Amino acid sequence: MKEYIKRDRYLDQIRPFIGKDLIKVFTGQRRVGKSYLVYQVIDEIKINNPDARIIYINKELQEFSEINTHAELYNYVKVYSENHQKNFLFIDEIQTISDFEHAIKSLLAEGNYDIYITGSNADLLSGELATHLGGRYIEINIHPLSFKEFLLFNNLESTNESLILYLRYGGLPYIKNLAQDAEVIDEYLRNIYQSILYRDVISRFEIRNVAFLNRLISYLAKNTSTLVSARNISNYLKSQKISISITTVISYLDFLNKAFFTIKVKRSDIQGKKIFEIGEKHYFNDLGIRNAIAGFSPADMGLIIENCVFNHLNTTGHTVYTGKSGDKEIDFIAEMKGEKAYFQVCLILNDQKTIDREYGNLMAIRDQYPKYIISLEKSPAPNSYEGIRNLSLLEFLNASAY
Repeated sequence: MKEYIKRDRYLDQIRPFIGKDLIKVFTGQRRVGKSYLVYQVIDEIKINNPDARIIYINKELQEFSEINTHAELYNYVKVYSENHQKNFLFIDEIQTISDFEHAIKSLLAEGNYDIYITGSNADLLSGELATHLGGRYIEINIHPLSFKEFLLFNNLESTNESLILYLRYGGLPYIKNLAQDAEVIDEYLRNIYQSILYRDVISRFEIRNVAFLNRLISYLAKNTSTLVSARNISNYLKSQKISISITTVISYLDFLNKAFFTIKVKRSDIQGKKIFEIGEKHYFNDLGIRNAIAGFSPADMGLIIENCVFNHLNTTGHTVYTGKSGDKEIDFIAEMKGEKAYFQVCLILNDQKTIDREYGNLMAIRDQYPKYIISLEKSPAPNSYEGIRNLSLLEFLNASAY
């Protein structure tokens, strides 16, 4: 068995589907731990069935470099299959195999394969694969480590010092293997950033204007908590003597989202329940990568905290919007299983102007769903006022539910 720390949250989602005639699809940004989750599932299968026939293909390894088409994939699997028992098939980074969906569809129809695939782009289930599978798959999106997982992986206690480390270095699991040296970790994060950029964005989408893509990413990193639109990005670039069409901006933003590099959060009107087509926020899937691009500066701590709160809500299964209530902005509306909650995020809640703004925005919402204000440190403001709870970021990340 490979050595790893179990990510029980994902294993709990997968266990009910092991052995079932559904394709298990693990998606997520490169280096968030999809391969190690595959190892964990393989070990679970072997514990319950020591004689299980395991077929494992990892497209990041040289030994599988000759599997590049759906026909080559199908032929390889058939060579290593047992005809008279269930075969457990695992294919890591399957998106590098052209038209892979033809092989997967055929193997699924044959009936004696339990199939697991991973991929680093959100298009994995688009088009023909989703159409022909007709719902015969389950997708599990793998995220960087949550704060609790970060503590577990790095053998840390839940303290403000650990929280600052998490805000700086993010949640890529491999960091636990690096010396706690800022230069070493920063170099690792910069290398991962370049790998994602070139392999999952530039190469995959055949991007020619790499200089613009880098400028766009830098802009997003420095404006993480700001409502943006393709038009205002285009206008900003024009002010910098760079002429880029709105269509190109939209396309490049979409490419970053498809690589799970950034996540687009749409804006919702609370009263009318309308989703606005203009004005959205783009958060980074991993804070460490965001900081590798823009730096970790005290001046940016407010937007880093907001990105952290979004990531936590997203990781815990919420559908998240930014909100508008009349002329007031609500940082997040988080929905899950028919329930919702509202969140305001700020660096510190220690002056009357900030208190009036954050509480006032939430008090303008007239429904009875929970409302929270999250700040970096425990605020002198009341723990609860007019039904609005005031939490430190540490309390928020350690809470079990909202």
